[in-house]
Amino acid sequence: MNVDPRFAPAAGRQRVFNLPPVLVAIIAVLFGLHVLREYVLGRDAAVEMLLAFAFIPLRVMDGSLGLPGGEGARAWTFVTYAFLHADWAHLIFNTLWLAAFGGAVAWRFGAARFLAFSAVGAIAGAALHLAVSPSDMVPLVGASAAISAHMAAAARFALLGPGPYLAFQGASPAAYRRPAPPLAMALQDRRVLTFLAVWFGTNLLFGIFGGGVASGAIAWEAHIGGFVAGLLFFPLFDPVRRPGA
Repeated sequence: MNVDPRFAPAAGRQRVFNLPPVLVAIIAVLFGLHVLREYVLGRDAAVEMLLAFAFIPLRVMDGSLGLPGGEGARAWTFVTYAFLHADWAHLIFNTLWLAAFGGAVAWRFGAARFLAFSAVGAIAGAALHLAVSPSDMVPLVGASAAISAHMAAAARFALLGPGPYLAFQGASPAAYRRPAPPLAMALQDRRVLTFLAVWFGTNLLFGIFGGGVASGAIAWEAHIGGFVAGLLFFPLFDPVRRPGA
């Protein structure tokens, strides 16, 4: 399928990884929190921090567990779990994906919309994890669900122009402001369909063979929840309007 010229990216080139300030700030917070847990807090305090801010499905279902954070943690952990990571490998892996896909979305949305959109992705990921494993006591941590929402948003506007995605990352600022086609049109594009097939297929394989390692780098249901939310809620956050919309 040939994409409507109105939705083609602008010409021009900048550096490939041009991170917006909000993304730099988020990465600094993620690393700062991990350093705090690993090297500053004692073991008991680090565990208490994990239990207070990680997402634990059974805590949401049963408020009598007496975990750190009390009643408030049953609500705030739908978002705060995204700021914690299991280990350095988990953090670095997520940071690379955040830089690769979050940058384009942040430039397009602006800081406030980007943060709100990221929160929606995190909440959706935790909600699907809760629906699949409501009695699980294993802490869910990691920014993967929010990053999955970024990947879905990028698929809505950054995969449809000529050239590979990395080339788009280095495009002129105008490229980030081009109108996004409707979801129905995007889903007719071979590149988007291939991206979706590989992404969902990989996560389903993790779900079947990965053993449900919620506290590590693989939380397949959270990934899918964040991604679907990113696809569906993208228009609500997108400040760029299509011609005639």
